[in-house]
Amino acid sequence: MLKFDEKKQLDSVSGALALRGKIESIVDTLCSRGYDGIYFMGIGGTYASSLQVVCHIKGQSSIPVYVENAAEYLTTGNRRISKNSIVIISSVTGSTSEMIEALEVVKATSATVLGFIDVPNSPLSTMVDYEVVYPGNEQLKFFMTADRFMFNNGEFDDYQKYYAEMEKYLPQALIDVEKSADDFGKQLAKKHKDDTMHYFVGAGNQYGATYSYAMCYWEEQHWIKTKSIHSAEFFHGMLEIIERDTAVTVFVGEDKERSLSERVAKFLPRICSNFNIIDTKDYELKGISPEFRGSISHLVMHAVTQRIDAHLENINCHPMEIRRYYRCLDY
Repeated sequence: MLKFDEKKQLDSVSGALALRGKIESIVDTLCSRGYDGIYFMGIGGTYASSLQVVCHIKGQSSIPVYVENAAEYLTTGNRRISKNSIVIISSVTGSTSEMIEALEVVKATSATVLGFIDVPNSPLSTMVDYEVVYPGNEQLKFFMTADRFMFNNGEFDDYQKYYAEMEKYLPQALIDVEKSADDFGKQLAKKHKDDTMHYFVGAGNQYGATYSYAMCYWEEQHWIKTKSIHSAEFFHGMLEIIERDTAVTVFVGEDKERSLSERVAKFLPRICSNFNIIDTKDYELKGISPEFRGSISHLVMHAVTQRIDAHLENINCHPMEIRRYYRCLDY
């Protein structure tokens, strides 16, 4: 398989799950102090991950939790963020300019900042109150944090059972998804390698995946024009521009918003012959209880899209690491 190192990926997910003790210690400390709100702040891909985790929390918890776009925060601010607030961030490089500037403003409020930083000793590392350093697996780290907050809030009775299953089965389950999805990924890449526009649709914890996959992968890394839209909004405008040959891909997950994407998937065959449905339910997750599948369906979707990316990169002879402008120009 292209760009597939099974041991590396197993170790990566297992290593992220092994952070649970450290994350629990930090979250328990924050909960013991009390807080008036939790703000997941990001920009670009980290903003998308924030959308995913906040959707995860709000469907099953009374915790006051919010998403903040760092660039928007710099212009409008948010007067709810106070010395009693918790701001949670993630950064691959630890040097994203919008995040650095936003945290300067956050620190002036005396809010407590928890940072997941991939690179140690980076600029953002010096600005957080609590730091967890580990590369990749951003969504998993965010969800682990959210789950501990919910557990401490008396809203996740199956917490211990859930993580016992995740730690034992999730790393291999995601590997198996990639293997199962490889041929599908190759066929989709062949089908859409020359698209002039591609629409991605999703809901629930899949919407953040839809948003980031369209923007951070197909636009930024494959240089293919896209639009992402929430399944709940598809029938309020977008459906009118879908024609027979319009390229559309629907991400269907297994959380509470599944029915929103199912509605789009059911409708598309009536007006379009160039669509794809990626349903996480089609993939076996050996050892994972059915009731837990919804909360990790975004990870399953990522395993599938990684296979699309590997083949699209290969077919178009366009390395995903190349950028024309991002971090190449001063803007």
